[in-house]
Amino acid sequence: MPKEAPKKKKIWSWIGGLGVGLINGLLGAGGGMLAVPLLNASGLPTHKAHATSLAIIFPLSVLSAGLYLFQDRMSLGDALPYLPLGIVGALVGTWVLPRIQAKWLRRIFGVFLLWAAWRLMFQ
Repeated sequence: MPKEAPKKKKIWSWIGGLGVGLINGLLGAGGGMLAVPLLNASGLPTHKAHATSLAIIFPLSVLSAGLYLFQDRMSLGDALPYLPLGIVGALVGTWVLPRIQAKWLRRIFGVFLLWAAWRLMFQ
C-alpha cells in the first residue's frame, strides 16, 4: 500500500497541472488561483505554495501569450503599457512575500479571489 500513495499523489498532481494549465489558458494568469490551493493541499506551506505557483504560472503564461500572439489574437503593443509597473509590482511582491505572516497572506489571497469572482459574475 505505501507505493500506491505516491502514485496517487502523482496522478492528482497531473490532474491539477492540467486544470491549472486550462484555467491559465482561458483566464490569463488565473491558474494561480487553482495552483495555490492545490499546492497547499499537497502539503506545501503557504509561502512556498505562493512562490511555487508563480514558478508554475510563468512558463504557462509565456506559452499562452506566445500562442495568442502567433494567432494574432493580441499584440505586444496592447501589453507594453502594463509591463514597466508590472515588473515593479513583481519585485515589490517578491520582497514582501517572505515578510508577511501566512495568516495574512491567506486572507489577502481570499479577498482577491472573492473580488475576482465578483467581477467575473457581475461586470
